[in-house]
Amino acid sequence: MTLDRRLMAEWLGTFSLLATVVGSGIMAERLAGGNVAVALLGNTLPTGAILVVLITVFGPISGAHFNPAVTLSFAIKRDIPTGEAGLYVLAQVFGGIMGVLAAHVMFEHPLIDPSTTIRTGIGQWVGEFVATFGLIGTILACLKARPQAVPMAVGLYITAAYWFTSSTSFANPAVTIARGFSDTFAGIAPADVGAFIVVQLVAAVLATWFFRWMLEDRLSKKEREAR
Repeated sequence: MTLDRRLMAEWLGTFSLLATVVGSGIMAERLAGGNVAVALLGNTLPTGAILVVLITVFGPISGAHFNPAVTLSFAIKRDIPTGEAGLYVLAQVFGGIMGVLAAHVMFEHPLIDPSTTIRTGIGQWVGEFVATFGLIGTILACLKARPQAVPMAVGLYITAAYWFTSSTSFANPAVTIARGFSDTFAGIAPADVGAFIVVQLVAAVLATWFFRWMLEDRLSKKEREAR
């Protein structure tokens, strides 16, 4: 696929992901009657489901990253050139913000409405580290063992991580930035965005190194030197 098509796939995929995350969050909160657990469930299921769809649809075009942490991991592995990785990230961030704005329009919410939801502290940061480390590991391990399982595995992982992490598993710098623009159920205060992103990127780097070591083929010294 040409670079412009791959970038469009990353833009549209991240746009659709954020429209789903924020839109389902608004809908869930309105229908939950103040029950936060029900609202979270209503936010979780559409997010996991749309990830399966988006990765299935756009995977053959761009790899379906939709996430700067994933793109960073692939850049470390040299599966994507650095310059293209930077363009992927720009497409992801811009697409995510536009997806949030689209959700706001659909639900007649103020277009630009920075979040006031505080998400900070060691517990939240550890939650983001665990969520991102596990996400990168899920992708790399599935690509090694069963590539066709990646869409379902990622969707199920994020569905689970919404509930077993203290941060509800953002695990994505583009998602984190975009959700800072939404004072809704899915939002995060802009002041808390930076720390989340740092933790996510650190987790992505460490997970890439760890799983590259763990999944490395058993090669002889001569075979390694030949590579």
